[in-house]
Amino acid sequence: MNKEYFERIFPEVKKIKSKSIRKAVVNTWLLAMKRGKWKKIDNIPFTLLIKTKKTLIKHTRTVTCMAMAIAKERSDMNMDFVIAGGLVHDVGKLLEYEKKGKKYVKSSYGKLIRHPVSGYALAIESGLPVEIAHIIAAHSIEGEKVERSNEAILINHCDFIDFDIEKSPKKM
Repeated sequence: MNKEYFERIFPEVKKIKSKSIRKAVVNTWLLAMKRGKWKKIDNIPFTLLIKTKKTLIKHTRTVTCMAMAIAKERSDMNMDFVIAGGLVHDVGKLLEYEKKGKKYVKSSYGKLIRHPVSGYALAIESGLPVEIAHIIAAHSIEGEKVERSNEAILINHCDFIDFDIEKSPKKM
């Protein structure tokens, strides 16, 4: 994966106005791929908790686009933080998961460290501002112990909306 590949699978990154944040978002994913030993990330499921065909890429884009739509309607959101936070909120899953044969499973690393914690560390190491790293750390249950920023509240809710809809029985 390189910058061009990343921009193709996550075109929302181009909407980040800050060049340094945009570059750090890409570098965070590249670092996660390297550490997780991933050559391609196209088919990684977004969760191992339910049976789904939805990929990590599709989920990440869905959460980011939902959050962007809501943030446009508010005056108290930093849009660069929303977009970057949406794009990297699950980056730690590249360390939490591994592929064994044809199955995706929790890695030994992932059994010790959940993706919000590893994602936070990857983001800080890649130069993302702490406000964006905070979104990663606070987007899941780990965030129940901190005061979430407005952007972190938004990503948390968009993440769970997508998850809850995906796990619903889809009865009409």
